[in-house]
Amino acid sequence: MFVKEVVVQNQVGLHARPATFFIQKANEYKASIWVEKEERRVNAKSLLGVLSLGIVGGTTIKIIADGVDEKEAVESLVELVESGFAE
Repeated sequence: MFVKEVVVQNQVGLHARPATFFIQKANEYKASIWVEKEERRVNAKSLLGVLSLGIVGGTTIKIIADGVDEKEAVESLVELVESGFAE
């Protein structure tokens, strides 16, 4: 299992468009991936799950992966979040 914390950079957070980019990136990996905000953890490959967290800009989230490509998955998702989803 590989875990990394990241602060959401874009002002509006993970609304529909950035969440879609996030999920598409998560689905490129075989590992099971979760996003955690406070005490809630959801499947990072589920649009409804990610949107249900209500992640806004400035929020710290954890990206957790477990599987063969877990480190690569977490690193690429952290990079995507840190980029502000090109917004």
